[in-house]
Amino acid sequence: MARTPAPKSAARGKGQASYQGLGVAPGIAIGPAHVQGGEVPAFADCTIAPDQIDLEKARFAAAVETSKKQLAKLKQKTGNLPAAAAEELSFLLDAHIQMLSQSRLVRGVERRIGENLAMSETAVRAESEAIAEAFEAMNDSYLAQRVQDVREVAARLVRNLTQTPWGAFKNLPAGAIIVAEEITPADTATMDPDIVGGFATVTGGAEGHTAIMARALGLPAVLGIGDLVGAVRSGDTVIVDGTEGRVVVRPTAATLERYEKRRLEYEKEERQFSRLAKLPAVSKDGVELSLGANLEFPREVEQALAVGASSIGLLRSEFMFMNRNDVPGEDEQYKFLSEIVKGMGGRTVTIRTLDVGGEKLASALGDLSPGPNPALGLRAIRLSLARPELLDAQISAILRAGAHGPVRILVPMIATVDEMKQVREALLRNARRLIRKGTPIADPLPPVGAMIEIPAAALAADALARVCDFFALGTNDLTMYALAIDRGDEQVAHLYNPLHPAVLRLIQFTAEAALRNRIPVSICGEIAGDPRYTALLAGLGIRELSMAPIKIPRVKNRVRTLDVQSAAARARMVMEQWDMKTIADLVDAYNDSLVKSKE
Repeated sequence: MARTPAPKSAARGKGQASYQGLGVAPGIAIGPAHVQGGEVPAFADCTIAPDQIDLEKARFAAAVETSKKQLAKLKQKTGNLPAAAAEELSFLLDAHIQMLSQSRLVRGVERRIGENLAMSETAVRAESEAIAEAFEAMNDSYLAQRVQDVREVAARLVRNLTQTPWGAFKNLPAGAIIVAEEITPADTATMDPDIVGGFATVTGGAEGHTAIMARALGLPAVLGIGDLVGAVRSGDTVIVDGTEGRVVVRPTAATLERYEKRRLEYEKEERQFSRLAKLPAVSKDGVELSLGANLEFPREVEQALAVGASSIGLLRSEFMFMNRNDVPGEDEQYKFLSEIVKGMGGRTVTIRTLDVGGEKLASALGDLSPGPNPALGLRAIRLSLARPELLDAQISAILRAGAHGPVRILVPMIATVDEMKQVREALLRNARRLIRKGTPIADPLPPVGAMIEIPAAALAADALARVCDFFALGTNDLTMYALAIDRGDEQVAHLYNPLHPAVLRLIQFTAEAALRNRIPVSICGEIAGDPRYTALLAGLGIRELSMAPIKIPRVKNRVRTLDVQSAAARARMVMEQWDMKTIADLVDAYNDSLVKSKE
């Protein structure tokens, strides 16, 4: 999460102030600010008398039931939202309701009331913070997002315990820009996209539910701006640039004019790009690239098809394992996957096997320790091979889903040839079992590929190519592991750079190994969805890119403006360099030439 302190010149209510945050939903919104106050009411810590324990537990139980009813009512409102947003919010509200049903939070609060004689509000705060600290100590981006969910449920309980009304986003002026410490995903159920122009918050990250909801609703959003709330008054004119991650408060006339022009240009571009959906991603010299979609959840299939995705280049199967205390079985996974495969109407679906660690499935698996460094521990394919029942259930479900359309199996965090061989053995073993039972499966068996995201895998790409049907470069983790940089750590996040020559050489080595061994190679990391890198990747021989659906139109537009032969020549120049600034200048100059040639 990025945080930017308010500049000293940005005294509240005086002059233009500009802030840089994390742009999580593209577009530009300009309108009057509506500053939302803090979500958790203040209360004094108190203890209760021993004879009040039962009464206090009853008061807490009543707050839990009230919270459940509120969440159920919110869920009913999802029917008025766009389909993608409705499904996201419904999924999240179900998770929050589950947290209020004899979860660790509820049991912990009841224990603190009984053992510590804590007032309910005090017990809720203490228990939720204990859970949050335990999750944050694991240094895992997925669990960091779950911390937000725990705190949101806790805040709801405290509001109900203190009988503090929660003001929804009502009676707002047209085009209002919501400015808040935090906007929860549930809060978006009260937002009318025809009235709310966009929003900006102090907290939040690109991987969170709020960011997903912003994109689904089409609301420009910037998160992670420190001290923003204290520098804005309701009624101030605010600009939210969700594309560049910038918020401007009280803009001058010149700034306002510049952003109004940019907003109109963006809207014009969006209209133009929408017409590309049915056109192929073919370069000016006739080279076709496949632009697939990275999907987090089944509801995104419709969005992927709407923007013209040629395939699902990466389906993250983790959605089936989220917010539950058990592991989904083969039949349940088959049900989810088959619906997605059918929905893609004959387009290939690449399904990645479970890419989490024991720390995320601890309650379901029972006895796994996350280890001192979960990012380097028992996770992804290592976990699946250590727990064969996990891998068998997933492979069987994928095989069965493959009877409804073309699928591929992508294996995460591969480091050795032996790991791929074990996966292939599991594939054959489960295929034989299903055939004996007379269960329809994919015929022929689906291709099996390796996710190249560990430097060792990239350097051993020639050997891996002999046991793989395809490669998928996960450039996010490849860059992280190659540079030993955690993008979630704001102290070093600025050092994360996919244009580092070492990273580019790992990409080049993998691509060339795939070409030599005549297997497809794709890129499904963030650089695949950034037009800045499109020409470079095409020049390095990459012909398959997979990205968030919302990014496909802009990348397709870039593909249709470039000459791959010329891009290959520029890529060779880039690969001769070792200075990152020189590399960046070469990449950006080439992109500028493409834009000028189109004009």
